[in-house]
Amino acid sequence: MQKQSEIIKQLSDKQLTIQLYMSQGVIFFTAIILSLFLFEDFSRWWTLFDWQLLPIIYYGVGSGLVVVALDIVLMKVFPSRYYDDGGINQRIFQNRSVISIFTIASVVAISEEVLFRGVLQTTLGYVIASTLFALVHIRYLSKPVLFVSILFVSFFIGYIYELTANLWVCIIAHFTVDFLLGLLIRFRKWGAFK
Repeated sequence: MQKQSEIIKQLSDKQLTIQLYMSQGVIFFTAIILSLFLFEDFSRWWTLFDWQLLPIIYYGVGSGLVVVALDIVLMKVFPSRYYDDGGINQRIFQNRSVISIFTIASVVAISEEVLFRGVLQTTLGYVIASTLFALVHIRYLSKPVLFVSILFVSFFIGYIYELTANLWVCIIAHFTVDFLLGLLIRFRKWGAFK
């Protein structure tokens, strides 16, 4: 079986983009289907979203900034090989426009948080949802620093959901992390921290 990084290298930028959006579509539609079975009433979805600007900025953006700052510190502490995911994140973000990075970060944050916090954490609990989120990021499993990092992020965002019961806060936190790290990769600042 080919490694995920080897498969990614064989894809053109267009194919990679299509695969990325298809995988996120599968995650989002899995969330919708599961919610039909796990929620007593589909209208429960609307109770998970609360558009209160202060918690979104404080917990969402603020938490995202904390995670990015911790990632930068870890990149300074550990050799670059510990943060190498096989070049997948670099390949996804390096040749993208800021608008494209914004779009990718938005789609990923929405689809993953809707599934993992909105459906799984709401119905199965914090620990199960946070653990599954980390395990879905399979390419990190063979890299202890990356795996501990994604596990921390997963439990941290899950904890934020426990505190706020607001899916927008989690989406914004996830978006902030992905968008800022995507920009660091795009503008080749990632290596500056190693």
